[in-house]
Amino acid sequence: MHIAAMDIEMKGDQGMGDEVNSFCNGKHYKMERFLEVCILLLLYKETGHGYGLIEQLSYFGSSEERINVSTLYRTLRNMEKERLVVSNWEEGGQGPKKRVYNITDSGQKELVSWIEALKGRKARIEKLINRYESLKH
Repeated sequence: MHIAAMDIEMKGDQGMGDEVNSFCNGKHYKMERFLEVCILLLLYKETGHGYGLIEQLSYFGSSEERINVSTLYRTLRNMEKERLVVSNWEEGGQGPKKRVYNITDSGQKELVSWIEALKGRKARIEKLINRYESLKH
């Protein structure tokens, strides 16, 4: 049986411990939304634009070749609809205007929730790996 990482859901109410229950409020944290979390983090301290974000996403393990530009912009548009980010046009110096993105207060709250959810998931994954490693010896 093969379980794709993108299909894993982090649910606050699945008997996985109360550390997740305290903040999830019934939300499902799908790993397919990991790109959104990365974008929120990149926008946490500074504004960003599409190609700049693509370059920075490599830090999180996504190569520039793997991130489709249209996927990034579709994700950013969806994040705007959800009011996690806002955008405006900025003069591009000698080039054309660029759409720049900023995180909103709602986006910051969503980032905090995601980080807490990921911390809980990381702790459970570490326990699983540690148990496996202890059985090998």
